[in-house]
Amino acid sequence: MKEIEVIIDTEEIAEFFYNELVRRGYVPAESEIEDLADITFDYLLEKCIIDEEIE
Repeated sequence: MKEIEVIIDTEEIAEFFYNELVRRGYVPAESEIEDLADITFDYLLEKCIIDEEIE
């Protein structure tokens, strides 16, 4: 079976959070979105959902 590589970065996470929050009526500051993205990335690493190594 071929392994599929998915790259997830904090910019992608930040854009997702920004779009979702705006859609729900929030107007987040850029620094708030960056913090949320960093926290989410750290959570995914901690739960071993993603691997930080880049080949």
